[in-house]
Amino acid sequence: MTSWAKSTGPQVGDAIKGKGRTIAVLPIGATEQHGPHLATGTDTMLAEAICAEACRRRNVLLLPSIPYGCSFGHSDAWPGTLSLSPETLTAVLCEIASWAIKANGIDRLIFISGHATNGPSIESAILRLRYEFPEARFATRGLWEISAEALRLYTLDAADIHANIAETSMVLALDPECVEMDKAEDVEDVTIGLVWRYAMPAVTKNGVVGRPSESSASLGREMLDAIIGDFEKLLEQAEHEDWPEIPEPVKGGKV
Repeated sequence: MTSWAKSTGPQVGDAIKGKGRTIAVLPIGATEQHGPHLATGTDTMLAEAICAEACRRRNVLLLPSIPYGCSFGHSDAWPGTLSLSPETLTAVLCEIASWAIKANGIDRLIFISGHATNGPSIESAILRLRYEFPEARFATRGLWEISAEALRLYTLDAADIHANIAETSMVLALDPECVEMDKAEDVEDVTIGLVWRYAMPAVTKNGVVGRPSESSASLGREMLDAIIGDFEKLLEQAEHEDWPEIPEPVKGGKV
């Protein structure tokens, strides 16, 4: 049993204190518009599915997913978006991490985000958590940052990822009822090479960036398998990584 939410309190305690499973993964999603064809819970669904399977394979504890992220960039131009402020998301992450560490004994925590603009809040949380819990270790990845292959798959049709081939295909593989392919509309990514960063309403008329019309469940399954496999490898590396050895300073010489 790796799901924290589906385990009893004694089971969680035994896993951490009895069996030494002190590393945990926290998926962070979002609830936001994903164009006219894709479910608002896409980011949460993908983060949870990928983390759950990789954690199962590595016997790593999986914390309950957070279904809300920072989606300010979507504004209220389209219905469906529910957002936390950057500050609130940071505070939520810090409080969850604090409970995981102080009350339960977790000493390594990986934040995995399914939504790009959760990133600043997660990084802010890690800065604070490293200060408050110097004996613990923290890391973060977006799903597309798990590996070079994950980035390639996520950006097949658009660098500004949203409701594109990757997201649509993977949701088709997980739950086809969450996709209405007959409503998929393609929108060219106009952000490539630009200096300024733009909110979604400035770059798309329907909330989509990419070519979701080319999506398929079979492609989605291939993507999921690849990303899950790479996350499994990352977890294995994280499990075996020791604290860095601090070298002695060299006075007046070259290192």
